[in-house]
Amino acid sequence: MAENENGQDKTEDPTEKKVKDSRADGQIARSKELTTLVVMLMGAGGLLMFGSGIAQMMSELMRDNFTISRETLMDQSYMGKALLSSGLHALVVMLPFLIAMLVAALVGPIMLGGWLFATKSLMPKFSRMNPAAGLKRMFSPHALVELLKSFGKFLIILAVALVVLSNERNDLVAIAHEPLEQAMIHSLLVVGWSSFWMACGLIFIAAADVPFVLYEAHKKLLMTKQEVRDEHKNSEGSPEVKQRIRQLQREMSQRRMMASIPEADVIITNPTHFAVALKYDPEQGGAPMLLAKGTDLVALKIREIGAHNQILILESAALARSIYYGTELDQEIPAGLYLAVAQVLAYVYQIRQFRAGQGKRPDPLGDIKIPPDLQRDA
Repeated sequence: MAENENGQDKTEDPTEKKVKDSRADGQIARSKELTTLVVMLMGAGGLLMFGSGIAQMMSELMRDNFTISRETLMDQSYMGKALLSSGLHALVVMLPFLIAMLVAALVGPIMLGGWLFATKSLMPKFSRMNPAAGLKRMFSPHALVELLKSFGKFLIILAVALVVLSNERNDLVAIAHEPLEQAMIHSLLVVGWSSFWMACGLIFIAAADVPFVLYEAHKKLLMTKQEVRDEHKNSEGSPEVKQRIRQLQREMSQRRMMASIPEADVIITNPTHFAVALKYDPEQGGAPMLLAKGTDLVALKIREIGAHNQILILESAALARSIYYGTELDQEIPAGLYLAVAQVLAYVYQIRQFRAGQGKRPDPLGDIKIPPDLQRDA
């Protein structure tokens, strides 16, 4: 049974808000096998419907382009004209088939989960470049299911290939002795029917994959009883209660923030008006996370706690302001600041090596470039 970080069992169905928020983050059920099935069926149907026209076009192009007179050999512009004419002719003939494949590629994914475009899912994730996280995904139950599906598809392709070779053996041999146009039509028909029978086999895999994907998506959205109660209070409470809750949350958040500062890798200051504390754990993956931020007296307190815990404090006014205004507590920094923060973390690592007697003192950090859209005025 799924548990959250506090060890509580997630036994409650997700609320409407939970589902809505998850969808906004791009976390919806998608079946790759269903999409593959739709594309395969459309491709097979397209070859069976348009294969004759495509074969005729291809044979005509081969006849025309491989038949060259003495005059065309002397024409330097012939090659370019022939290439352009052949390309346009092929595009016109194959356009219905290409449109059908495009429609299948668009319709397949939205058959399960509907249409969705979430920009958050496009953001880069450091965790995807973490070898440890990659190995964990490779040996997860989900990876085992994917392996079984891949093995099933291999068996289907193997079975279809054996059946086609067995039943069409004489026709395949005869293709070599047929006229060009007839041979191409015959070949595309064989490919079309082979694709159709492969798609029929994929129906069984898709039929098993869709319930599994729906189950996995629902499992990820399960909530604890406490999460449901908290969400109900936040959405249904009176304005006074909400205000009090927000006040308590701010106080608790600030206490947690101050308590987390000793875990920081570096504190970046303005140097007096702003202070932000960052932590980066390569083993956990993800981007550097903002543990604490504040201005004036809060910034002073952050620096005091950092100094007491021997955390490196660096001055970078532009970077401190950008992180302060562009990042929420306990959230990863924006993608636009990855390079700037990576420069700071590399300097911190060099300082640690120097203090441990394992390297020379690094050169001063120097100017840190901030993307214009993330720069904030003092």
